[in-house]
Amino acid sequence: MKLVAFDFDGTLSDSEMTVLLGKQKGVADRMADITERAMNDEISYAKSLYDRAALLEGLEEERAQEAYDEVTLRPGAAKLIRRLNEYGHHTAILTGGFERGVESALEAEGVEVDTIVANRLPVKGGRLTGEAEGPLIEGTKDHELERLADELDVKMSQTVAVGDGANDLPMLEVAGFSVGFLPKDAVRPACDTIVASMYRLGKVFEGRNMLRPEK
Repeated sequence: MKLVAFDFDGTLSDSEMTVLLGKQKGVADRMADITERAMNDEISYAKSLYDRAALLEGLEEERAQEAYDEVTLRPGAAKLIRRLNEYGHHTAILTGGFERGVESALEAEGVEVDTIVANRLPVKGGRLTGEAEGPLIEGTKDHELERLADELDVKMSQTVAVGDGANDLPMLEVAGFSVGFLPKDAVRPACDTIVASMYRLGKVFEGRNMLRPEK
C-alpha cells in the first residue's frame, strides 16, 4: 500500500473555491488576485487565506453552499481515485481549501477518499464570520503527510504527493515521489515528474506499478 496525497484546488479540481465564494459576495477579482500571489509564493498562504476569508464576512450560509455546490473534479479525477482505492492505496486530500467544497465535489461524482484534511469557514447566525480555521492555515502539508504516514505505518518512501502551488511545496519535498500537476514555476524544481491531465497521472502511476494498466 502507498499513501497518495492530493492537493485539491488546482490539482484534483480546476474550480477555485474561494473565487466561487467571492462571486457570491461580489469580490471574485480580489479573491483571484490574492490566490495567485499566494500560489506564486509572493505572500504566505496563511495571510492569503485570512485575507480572502475576511472578504467573505457576512455572506449568507445558503449562498456559500451554492458556491460549494459549483466545485467540480477535473475530468478523470474520480476514476483515478477509484482505481487507487481499488488497488488498496490510502487516498488523501490535503488542502488549504474548505471541507464543504471538497465533500460536495466528491459526492457529486459518487467517489470517496480515505482522509480529508481541510480548513473551514465558520458560520454564526447563518452568515460567514469572515474568519477561517483549520489545520492547514498555519500548519503545513508536510507535517500532515508525515502524521498520516505515521498513523498508517507507511514509510515516507512509500508516500506520493500531487500538487501545483507554493503551499504544496512542503509535502512535495518530503514525499517519496512527487508529481506536479500543471505546477507553478516555483514548484517545478521539487517535482519528480510533471503532468497536465488525470489520464497522464494514471499512466505515471501505472508505470510505477501502482495501478493495473487499463485495457
